[in-house]
Amino acid sequence: MISRRAWLGRTGGAGAALALNPRLLEALQEFGRQTLIQRAIPKSGELLPVVGLGSAHSFSEMALQESRTEEYETIGAVLKALVDGGGKVFDTAYAYGASEQVAGEVAEELGIADRIWWSTKFNTARVSGGASGPSDPVAARYMIERSFLRLRLRQVDLFQVHNMGDPATQLPLLEELKERGFIRYMGITTTFEGQYDGLVEVMRTQPIDFVGIDYAVDSRAAEEVILPLALERGIGVLAYQPFDRGRMWSRIGGRPLPDWAAEFDAHSWAQLMLKFVIAHPAVTVACPGTSDPGHMADNLGAGRGRLPDADQLERIVRLVESLPRA
Repeated sequence: MISRRAWLGRTGGAGAALALNPRLLEALQEFGRQTLIQRAIPKSGELLPVVGLGSAHSFSEMALQESRTEEYETIGAVLKALVDGGGKVFDTAYAYGASEQVAGEVAEELGIADRIWWSTKFNTARVSGGASGPSDPVAARYMIERSFLRLRLRQVDLFQVHNMGDPATQLPLLEELKERGFIRYMGITTTFEGQYDGLVEVMRTQPIDFVGIDYAVDSRAAEEVILPLALERGIGVLAYQPFDRGRMWSRIGGRPLPDWAAEFDAHSWAQLMLKFVIAHPAVTVACPGTSDPGHMADNLGAGRGRLPDADQLERIVRLVESLPRA
């Protein structure tokens, strides 16, 4: 498996880089004059741009580097690229190293904290044999309070239980915070298909506003039950890992982007993969992670222009299924 940065280096389009790819640069400049597609949060009707920023891997790893000044500047550049490009949603978690703290500090210093739609997650459940056990409510409250302090916020837009956690204990805490106005929306996530049965149960029985799940063109298990149920129950969806944890870059290799991608305004492989994800009507926001402002600008391009129709989506699936497995 290789990273997007390594893949770009191999294929001659490195992100320092956009200038080395005139076609992509021209497309980004043109799309920069267009508004990002917006999706309504089902429970409220509030509109969100369909491409956001995740921080599960690259962002949190950067936040732990020793060269703090340089890393802070880079993180600031990524957050600025998000909001200046018309995006809003930044997704993080208590468990993502120093991601919450650094993002909160940088956003405040840059004066852009109020332009970001903040989403974070917590989980104090004990894990035994691969399954979560009961959590300590006191520890859960402590972790939630720490997230508010780290993010430097009085109100968080979305707070979710991370990777299923202990819904019976943790969701009532979030419901209480929502009623008191400290959070605006509540939800639950999982990035493990083996937890989907439990997620379905929560979606059917609990007053959640969002779920967060993995969804990518070569990781489509969520299409079977989770995404249709989200539409049925009026639950928003944050789609994580739209590049399938980076594995898609290895599968693509040195292949050129197919010409027919331009039919739905995809001008890079990243945009093709993201447009596949956000074309699903249940997906509210796709949250690819990146620590590169050039990649952030490229990702936002997926939220502009046309989205693939049913035939084009099938063509994307056939293309990806023809690629070698990483």
